[in-house]
Amino acid sequence: MKRGAALAALALLGCGPRAVAPRVEAPYPERLSEWRLFAGRPAALLPNDRVVTYDVSVPLFSDHASKHRSVWMPEGTAAEYRDAGPFEFPVGTVFSKTFYYERGAEPGEVRSGVAGGRGGLEGTPETRLLVETRLLVLASSGWVALPYVWDEAQTEARLRVAGEERRYAWQGPAGERERFVYVVPSTDQCAGCHVRIEGRERRLRPLGPTARQLGGEYARWQRLGLLRGVPASMPTWSIPGRSPEAARARAYLDVQCAHCHAPDGPAASSGLSLRFEEPEGVGLGLCKRPVAAGRGSGGLDHDVVPGRPAASILFYRMASREPDVMMPELGRNLRDEEGLALVEAWIESLTGDCS
Repeated sequence: MKRGAALAALALLGCGPRAVAPRVEAPYPERLSEWRLFAGRPAALLPNDRVVTYDVSVPLFSDHASKHRSVWMPEGTAAEYRDAGPFEFPVGTVFSKTFYYERGAEPGEVRSGVAGGRGGLEGTPETRLLVETRLLVLASSGWVALPYVWDEAQTEARLRVAGEERRYAWQGPAGERERFVYVVPSTDQCAGCHVRIEGRERRLRPLGPTARQLGGEYARWQRLGLLRGVPASMPTWSIPGRSPEAARARAYLDVQCAHCHAPDGPAASSGLSLRFEEPEGVGLGLCKRPVAAGRGSGGLDHDVVPGRPAASILFYRMASREPDVMMPELGRNLRDEEGLALVEAWIESLTGDCS
């Protein structure tokens, strides 16, 4: 049933969805349903009126979990376009991102879910396993991160400011099976990725809704009145003079790593910047020595050695599953083989000598 028809059916039954209930001050709801972002059966994630689902061009890897994304803004407001960084959103904006899997054949076994277009869902609530829904809310005091964890019955998600751990067995497309611990981040860990350093202050901000990441969503956001000030041409994930594969690798590093490894990010002191805009040089890690040696370097001498992925600390840490070694250090406990192949090919394509 299409979204409009489903909402109409609910209304005819006398149980039509009430309006979204935004909160801009603490205390925040203990139950996800109190926000009223979704209508009908909770696990169906049917967007309520004026809740808009969307996709991003380059998704974040999160232990193979699929994502359902949505945004809601107060009526009569809109985001202001920015070329760099996230857009400017009105107070009261609520982003949601639900992490989910398809259930495997055995209890505790999961595999990647099938994402529908524009952040929608395919499959059925019976075959899906919703794990968590993270809200990012622009409150009166600034952005607030709120992690909600779904119960086993898939009837409700409850606020868990301290986070939570779930144990699953990942089933890959070729039949491979790996046990792992899925970590729902605490509110403090959410800040570890979403924080930006502005002068002497550390402020949270969204990561996904940026000019490059929204890609083909611009026209729809404009038509729905969600975005103002869009220029005639927008930034893309392409690099003049470099192959599409190299651009894909740089886009991947930007999304997976640059929320920390940027001049205004929590890992700025490392001197490594993995932003898409960073020129190919020492700032990007080429022939750069780490600021701190130790276990995390794997005994290697440079962050990126042109032509030699196995000699590069960046590749070593991305390939690791060891605590205190693996990067990113939050948000995953499995390896992203597809992403590793991208970065490996990019490093192999680089030329130069670090001796």
